[in-house]
Amino acid sequence: MNASPVPVSATTVDFWFDPVCPWTWLTSRWMFEVAKTRPVEVSWHVMSLSVLNENRLDELPERIRTLMGEAWAPVRVLTAARLIHGPEVLEPLYTALGTRYHLEQQPKDRTTLEAALRETGLPVDLADAGDTDRYDEELRASHRRGITLVGQDVGSPILAVPGPDEGGDPIAFFGPVVNSAPKGEDAARLWDGVRTVASMPGFFEIKRTRTSAPDFS
Repeated sequence: MNASPVPVSATTVDFWFDPVCPWTWLTSRWMFEVAKTRPVEVSWHVMSLSVLNENRLDELPERIRTLMGEAWAPVRVLTAARLIHGPEVLEPLYTALGTRYHLEQQPKDRTTLEAALRETGLPVDLADAGDTDRYDEELRASHRRGITLVGQDVGSPILAVPGPDEGGDPIAFFGPVVNSAPKGEDAARLWDGVRTVASMPGFFEIKRTRTSAPDFS
């Protein structure tokens, strides 16, 4: 009699994202590719580039300052949606927003927020949350949970995976940053590399200058 295959337990990945960041969008799509070939479960969390940069706006180029102003509403709406309708709405709402922002180049305004809410079956009046600081305490708490794992010298996304010691603290990174989302076996190899460096206690950073714009194809 052949022995039954031993089930492989899924690896839980915590993924912090700001929906206006194009690089984060590419990393998130990579994670969907990883899930096709590796046993992973992604838990989505909101972070905010507006919060991250709120005390250094004067140092930023004008176009980035403009983006930071536009970025408040989406993360507030995502936070409200999670609090009211549960964490399971984050991924589909992020996908609906990211598709509009990055693939369709729609404006980061209320009309786009409402369209994404309709697509995901959420109440359109959740868009009201974008114009208030009512949910900012929870937004900042979610952001802080991610940033605490990696420090202030990063951006979006933040990825946290289990560390090498069972039951120990997770290992978190900024990134990986890719200019196109790897697919198939390329996606799997990158994931395996992430798990490898996560197993090295002294590992901190690999980086090179970005030489091309995000590729959403």
